[in-house]
Amino acid sequence: QVQLVESGGGLVQAGGSLRLSCAASGRTFSSYAMGWFRQAPGKEREFVATINRSGLSARNADSVKGRFTISRDNAKNTVYLQMNSLKPEDTAVYYCAADQTTSWIPPSRPSEYDYWGQGTQVTVSS
Repeated sequence: QVQLVESGGGLVQAGGSLRLSCAASGRTFSSYAMGWFRQAPGKEREFVATINRSGLSARNADSVKGRFTISRDNAKNTVYLQMNSLKPEDTAVYYCAADQTTSWIPPSRPSEYDYWGQGTQVTVSS
């Protein structure tokens, strides 16, 4: 089992930046593809970005392409989400998740992930 703890959320003005971190403990971090998802009030949890075990394959949701970047440091058991040019519609609780898949292309559906963090709030003011 792996435990995930997100940090780095907060309040930022539109156009600003934040970097989210997700620290993992437990079993070998490099065995997991990692994803970031978000959930706004009254909406379903949606895919943001995902990265495979090695960090060599990653993909983003269309809504964040060119603005958000996912990365990971397997030596530090941490995955990051760099968020630039933030918009009010990015406001949500952001969750990281882990999936023990061997696929080169990491998954994007929440149902494919095995472990979840508690979430961190990101609020973007206009």
